[in-house]
Amino acid sequence: MTITAGDLRPAPGIGSWRTPLIIIVCGCAIGLLSFGPRSSLGFFVQPISREFSWGRDVFGLALAAQNLLWGLGQPLAGAIADRFGVLRVMCVGAVLYASGLLMMRYATTPLSLDISAGVLIGFGLSGCSFNLVLSAFSKLLPPERRGVALGAGTAAGSFGQFLFAPFGVALIDGAGWQNALLVFGGLLLLIVPMALALATPPNAASQAGAAPSQSLTGALAEAFGHRSYVLLVFGFFTCGFQLAFITLHLPAYLIDRGLSAQVGGWALATIGLFNIIGSISVGWLSTRYPRRYLLALNYFLRAVFIAAFVLLPASPVTTLLFAAGMGLMWLSTVPPTSGLVSLMFGTRWLATLYGFAFFSHQVGGFLGAWMGGLLYERTGSYDIVWWLAVAFGILSAVINLPIEEKPVLRAAPA
Repeated sequence: MTITAGDLRPAPGIGSWRTPLIIIVCGCAIGLLSFGPRSSLGFFVQPISREFSWGRDVFGLALAAQNLLWGLGQPLAGAIADRFGVLRVMCVGAVLYASGLLMMRYATTPLSLDISAGVLIGFGLSGCSFNLVLSAFSKLLPPERRGVALGAGTAAGSFGQFLFAPFGVALIDGAGWQNALLVFGGLLLLIVPMALALATPPNAASQAGAAPSQSLTGALAEAFGHRSYVLLVFGFFTCGFQLAFITLHLPAYLIDRGLSAQVGGWALATIGLFNIIGSISVGWLSTRYPRRYLLALNYFLRAVFIAAFVLLPASPVTTLLFAAGMGLMWLSTVPPTSGLVSLMFGTRWLATLYGFAFFSHQVGGFLGAWMGGLLYERTGSYDIVWWLAVAFGILSAVINLPIEEKPVLRAAPA
């Protein structure tokens, strides 16, 4: 991203110190910190399960609940952020997230794991994850900066995965899983001061296609009555299913196939590293090519990579090649999806409407995490879920093709 003089000047209507560059840097740092620990929780499955003699379905259910509650909380957090501003939502979310990691360190029963890793972290993520960062970028940055900023904000989450995956493995090996969770929780609290840079004013109006007087119920009725939005929401389900399953169960799957935990750590790190390239590239491409085609291609290529990975013999080389390919497409659905929502309906209720799309994503995440653990305990294999991920990828590629990329038609104000 090229830095120009405009990046060093404050945007109109915001504090003098909050230049576009500072907004983007702080937003990316928040995305990094919020996504990093969450993406590393798969490495805790085996040490915690061994210590308490739990099956993988116990951890799978807790992380499935996390995905679902993150999705349920996202529209609510988005509506509060749209109405009262992003700052307070992010601060509360960061505190809940950190509290969940702390409680998870002391969890000794499946119920306490469900509350900590599931409820607290799930609702915490809804308040401080990259979703609200992207909404703040759309509201605070000039239109010409948004495409690249959305890609950078998404890529920052993957850079967090790149950093925290090997960091988490090293912490668990060197200090134990309990202390690793304490370190993660402390780092999460850094989000609170950085959220000041992303503070948005209450009732911020859209810069393009806005309907300042539009109510929340009116915005929801308009969106869910719009065929392209509904198709976008359904297609996003697949992204959540694939990401949650792979993030949580890939490390254990690789160990089952005779590879080391370190290979799993570097696999998730490689996914994070290559998604930096993928997310920024798609953010740039989405300003030049139809977003629906970018989404369809993404889902189709994911299906191809997953099928090849399952069919080929397991080795460090095939694992890292799979990770690199999936990384290019990992969160690359987010910039075009959020960009389409903004294009269709403006930014007035963007956090809310993207939040409902993200809920579909997290329903998929719930099923991916939960079914992975459940079917493994029932069948001794992850094969059924891998092939479901392939089938969903092909279906979502087809679903995204008919989407119309244009603003909704609204009656002119009287």
